[in-house]
Amino acid sequence: MGYPSMNNISHYNQVNRESGIADASPHRLVQMLLEGALKKIAIVKGLIQRHDIARKGEMIGQAISIVEGLRSSLNQHDGGEIAVKLNHLYEYIEQRLIQANIKNDTAILDEVAGLLKEVKTGWDGIPQTLRQANNAEPAAASV
Repeated sequence: MGYPSMNNISHYNQVNRESGIADASPHRLVQMLLEGALKKIAIVKGLIQRHDIARKGEMIGQAISIVEGLRSSLNQHDGGEIAVKLNHLYEYIEQRLIQANIKNDTAILDEVAGLLKEVKTGWDGIPQTLRQANNAEPAAASV
């Protein structure tokens, strides 16, 4: 019996990710986006330290896209002040990621990661009962 090839493993991981997304609640999808942005930022930090400029640009672009996805998922109509503040925060984070890319500045990446971790901590702290109520998400961040 042979070992699976890297292509098979890569394909399995992609299918696993896609099925996880398909089965995820809106709350879980936001958690996954936050986790994905944090992971990309950590990768970018390592790429800056290794002077891998091409991959750094690609990964930071992916991080910005994830943050833009979070931003576009905000329910501006029903989310009230929370949605407005999150919109401004995500916009700020996008601008800081651009600056981190231009300046190769890992301190900016640390700042941005800290902000996203605060949002994730708040999001993770939403009680399960509230998540399940009406099978809907809080108005500030409906997906």
